[in-house]
Amino acid sequence: MASFTGTYYYTLDPKGRIIIPAPIREVLHSEYNNSKIFVTNAPFDKCLNVYPLAQWSILEEKIRGKPKTDKYIQFFIRRVFASAVECDIDKNGRLMIPYELRQNAQLNGDIAIVGGFHIFEIWNKELFVDVTDPEKIDKDACMKALSEYGL
Repeated sequence: MASFTGTYYYTLDPKGRIIIPAPIREVLHSEYNNSKIFVTNAPFDKCLNVYPLAQWSILEEKIRGKPKTDKYIQFFIRRVFASAVECDIDKNGRLMIPYELRQNAQLNGDIAIVGGFHIFEIWNKELFVDVTDPEKIDKDACMKALSEYGL
C-alpha cells in the first residue's frame, strides 16, 4: 500500500487555498479512490491533519469504544472531531482550508505539506522548520526511544 511521504512547500493563496502536491493526489487516487477527505486540528501541534475517508472512519471507530468521561478522550474529541471539516480537492488540485482551521494552524503564507503515512499534515512553514530542527531535541533521548522501537 502506498503512503503519504515527502515534504512540499507552497504558498496559501488569498482565498485560503493550497495546491495538493501531485504525489499526495496520486495516493488519494490510487489508495483511496479519490474519497472525501477530512481536515482537522492536530491534537497537540499547531498544524492540520488531513485524513482520507477510510482513515477517518478508522479513527472514529477507535474513539467510539473509549470512555467519553475520560478527560483525555474529551480533549481529543473537542480538539480533533469538533474541528473536523469535510473538504474536497477541486479539479485544479487545490484544497480550500476553512478560515477557522487556517487561524488555528497559523497558516498565512508559506506552508509545508508533510506526508505522514496514512494521513498528511499542513503546517505553517516556519513552525514546521522549527519543530524539525535537530538542534531542538535531546538527540540521545530520541535515539534511545527510537532504538526501543527498533528504528
